[in-house]
Amino acid sequence: MANNNAQFTYQATRISTATKEQLLLITYDIGIKACHTAENAMLGKTNGGNPDYDLANREIIRAQGVLRELMVTLNREKGGDVADKLTQLYEYMYQLLVDANIKKEPDNIRTVCGMLEELKQTWEAALVQLLKEYQAAHPEDKDLQNAVAEVEGRKPEPVQAPAQTRAPSAYPAASARPSAAVKNAKAGTFTLAG
Repeated sequence: MANNNAQFTYQATRISTATKEQLLLITYDIGIKACHTAENAMLGKTNGGNPDYDLANREIIRAQGVLRELMVTLNREKGGDVADKLTQLYEYMYQLLVDANIKKEPDNIRTVCGMLEELKQTWEAALVQLLKEYQAAHPEDKDLQNAVAEVEGRKPEPVQAPAQTRAPSAYPAASARPSAAVKNAKAGTFTLAG
């Protein structure tokens, strides 16, 4: 019970402090996880070899909710043709899930899951590119450079404390290098780690 409460608290904090970009990636993650669970339930991988259509149904509905949310949050005025194409793609994926639920077709779920994973990777790459462009315009920002390094999986450089006097920390390592959340908050960026 305590573990569930801690996990819920972590997720709630993660969502409430997320940027728009992080929320988009979290939304994709929820849809991908729901599709995986629905497919496994339909194939009997969650219930000792017996299909669990109730679980599959709940998770398909959750994935459909993700697709509806992705459609609603599209800015069609600014997004133009790209937003229209994404809407059509999300509607197609939604219909695949409806058919999967009615016909008990795990292949449709697998197709939607693959499409969500590909879209998430595309958004991640676009966001990293924007972050790099911002970094190029602000080369003096070491916090930003370290945020980019973390996103790319490289080891961040140690951040030097300013010459001003600082109160000693009970945890020296914590004061020598700001956490990713602090760096990203200062840089106004996002973190892909979850």
